[in-house]
Formats: sequence, structure tokens, C-alpha cells
Amino acid sequence: KQFHGDGYHVRVLNQYISQTHSKFRRFLVSVCDVPDPEDRFNMDEYSELLIVHKPIVYISVSELLSTHKLLLDHLDVLSPDPSDPLRVILDDLGPVPPLQDLTGESSADQGAELGKLEVSLTLTNKFDIFSESADQPDTRGLLFSTKQLIVDVIRAQSGDSLSDILRTKTSPDQEVCHNWLVQRRVRQDAHTPEKLRRNQSLVANGSLSLEEKKRKIVRNLRRLEALGVLRPAQTDNQILQMIVKDIRQQRLHRQLRGAELLKLQQTLSRLHEKSSFYSEQVDYYRHYITSCLDNLTNSKSTNKKNEEGREKKKLPTLSYSATRLQDKGVLVEIQDLPTTQFKNV
Repeated sequence: KQFHGDGYHVRVLNQYISQTHSKFRRFLVSVCDVPDPEDRFNMDEYSELLIVHKPIVYISVSELLSTHKLLLDHLDVLSPDPSDPLRVILDDLGPVPPLQDLTGESSADQGAELGKLEVSLTLTNKFDIFSESADQPDTRGLLFSTKQLIVDVIRAQSGDSLSDILRTKTSPDQEVCHNWLVQRRVRQDAHTPEKLRRNQSLVANGSLSLEEKKRKIVRNLRRLEALGVLRPAQTDNQILQMIVKDIRQQRLHRQLRGAELLKLQQTLSRLHEKSSFYSEQVDYYRHYITSCLDNLTNSKSTNKKNEEGREKKKLPTLSYSATRLQDKGVLVEIQDLPTTQFKNV
């Protein structure tokens, strides 16, 4: 928005505003152009399974309420899909509560001070169908096994829907195709390292016939419905969507593993270079210390030889008579001996 007026300073200011407006807009766009959180933090739907300790967020009470209000104010932009999980969470939370409801203080002054109080929130997935306290600890394994069985069946037998495939009787040709696929998998697993081989329960399912697998799929789907993992009216669509998502995630994981493998190879190469450098340094210092010790030993040997040589070159003993010593002023008198007898001493 430009200023009104015909003054020189107004025209100059409006010209500056026009020039910098587009530049500032580009700046704002570049600031908002950020990667997705999943890409930035390298997280996906399976990352939570690998975390030992759940993440903890430290936030003040006032910041928590402000975040709640911002989410409600911009919900249509953040979550246009009516079935978005964010809408479900905000519907459960309801409107933004007053600060006093959280702090328990009625005084405005005390409430403002307590609004700065920092709280710790442990992040938990509200929509996690696998509760750690569930009565069925093997629910996750049951779902995984069921998906693997469905993949085995639909690879050997086609149909309009999963229900049609499960109800349709298996033909001999389909059983032959299924057996061939199973045998090929067994041969592939034989060349797989021990730690990367399939779970024993999946191996046991591989020995079942195509018709037996279909009956087991029906039983497993009913159990998953009873556990609340699948909704009875949408069982087929839900389980197939899970399989599609797994296939898509497998491709993404292969790409990530390839990138990680390249990084590890580069890191290993740099570690080898660093190790070689330190090995050369160790050899250098070892040779340096050895030469110092040799020089020290040679120096001691030389000093010892010099001392021995000096001992061999001692001056001869000189003898003087008492008269000579008296003449030199060295001797004054000898007790009980007259000076006339000095020549005999």
C-alpha cells in the first residue's frame, strides 16, 4: 500500500515500496518453502516402531494454548480433508480452555505467572491400533502374517475383490502356480543371510496349500475385526490399502537404504584413511622414540669411556720434604720435632 500525496519525499518512498514489494514477497515465499517434516527428519510410519524412548516436548502453558488456538483458526488450510486425524484430535479437545482451567488459579496476576510454567508432554500416537497394554501381544504379528497370506493368494488366484477370491474354489492350475511360487521363495531364502530370513511363522504358513491359506485368511480377518484393528464393513479395503502402503513403503525404504549404504561406504573409506594416517603417525613416533633411546644409550657409553680414560690418565704422585714445604710456606712447624730434623721428614 502506497502513500497518498504529490510531495517529493512521498514519491521517493512510494517508488521504494514498489521496488521492494516483489522482492519481499519472493523472500516470504522462499522462507515458507521448506521440506516436509518426514523428509527433514527422515521419519516415516515405521520410525515409531524403532524408537526406544518416546519423544518429549517441553512447552509453556501459554504456548500450548496459543498453539491450540492457531490450529483451530487455520484448520481449513491445515486440514481440508474432513477425515484428517488432526480434525479428530481437535474435535476431542474442543475449544481452547481458559488459562485458569489449566493452572487452577483464579487470580489474573498469578495466572500470568503460571502461564510461563513449562510442562513436558510425552508424544503418543492416539491412533495406534497396537496398544502396548493390549491383551493380545501378538496383534501386530497376526496382521503381518495375514497380509503375507493375502499376497500369496492373490499372486496365484485373481478375482474382482478379495471376498470373491476367498469364496471361489481353487483350481488345480492355481495350486500348481502357488506351489511353484512357494518353492521359488524357499530357494531364495536359502541364499539369504540367517539374520535376514523370514520369521518362522511365515515359513510355517508357506507349507500350507492355497485353499488352506484362504481359510486361514478368513479366520485371521475375523480375529482382527474382533481386536478392533479392522472395521467389519471395510475389512477388505482396509487390509488391501495396508498392503499397498507396505509396498510403497518398501520401495521408499530401499531407496533410503541405498542412500544410507552409500553414506556408510563413504564414511568407512574416510575411516580407513584416518586409520592409515594415525598408523603412519604411530610408526613415525615409534621410530623417533627408538632413535632417541639409541642416542641416549650411545651418549651414556661415550661418557663412561671418557671417565675410564680420565682414570687411566691420573697425574703421578709428587713427594716433598718438610724443609721444602717450609720454604714454600706450606708447613710452619711439626709438633715435638725440631726444624733441624725437617730434612729427614
